[in-house]
Amino acid sequence: MEFSRDELMEVNAARALTGARNCFVGIGLPSTAANLARATVNPDLVLIYESGTIGSKPTRLPLSIGDGELAETADAVVSVPEMFNYWLQGGRIDVGFLGAAQIDRYANINTTVVDRGPDKPEARLPGAGGAPEIAANCGKVLMVLRHSTRSFVKKIDFMTTLGHGSGPGDRAKLGMPGAGPVAVITDLGILRPDAATAELHLTEVHPGVTVEQVRAATGWELKSADKVITTEPPTPEELTALRALKAAGRSDAA
Repeated sequence: MEFSRDELMEVNAARALTGARNCFVGIGLPSTAANLARATVNPDLVLIYESGTIGSKPTRLPLSIGDGELAETADAVVSVPEMFNYWLQGGRIDVGFLGAAQIDRYANINTTVVDRGPDKPEARLPGAGGAPEIAANCGKVLMVLRHSTRSFVKKIDFMTTLGHGSGPGDRAKLGMPGAGPVAVITDLGILRPDAATAELHLTEVHPGVTVEQVRAATGWELKSADKVITTEPPTPEELTALRALKAAGRSDAA
């Protein structure tokens, strides 16, 4: 089966949830990946959304965290304060899955405002939502976004959500219990923080993508692992499940 770069990204993002017990899901690409994981590699995955739904089982991609199907198909619905105070800050969430408008070499996130240059007003973005608390308290954090020099920047325009700060030890100094970002999945490959420096480096490329292509799409001098491996292409089953989720969403939206 033919597949697109977006599908490569979404399938690999879903695979990253193999073995996870539960996931605090961001809307957009993270939600696509998490719902695909439930349909393929991890059918027992418990999806948790910021609106207070626990164990949601949507039949299509939700339009937002307030999509009614998230509550209708959930095992439980709790208040937002309970979600954050008891479940998230209580250390009961395995994985947080986030997107970003901008990301730097230490996986710090900007989803608030972008500088568009001289004599142009700032571009306002959706803002933080629950991302700062998710990144601080989940056992680990996965991220998914498309790879370009607009998104992977040397210096983010605004610090919305802390990843690894300015390097090793910053999270511990701030009392953040979670491990922080452990992988950034893009439409070109996968980046992971270096164990010694916490700086993102390239560990995997997708089929047909070169290391040079990824470096050219990154706003800093991207380092790579000694051996960069190639991800496995999507299986027909993964593609069928992904396309069915998207088609169902388009049908309901129409």
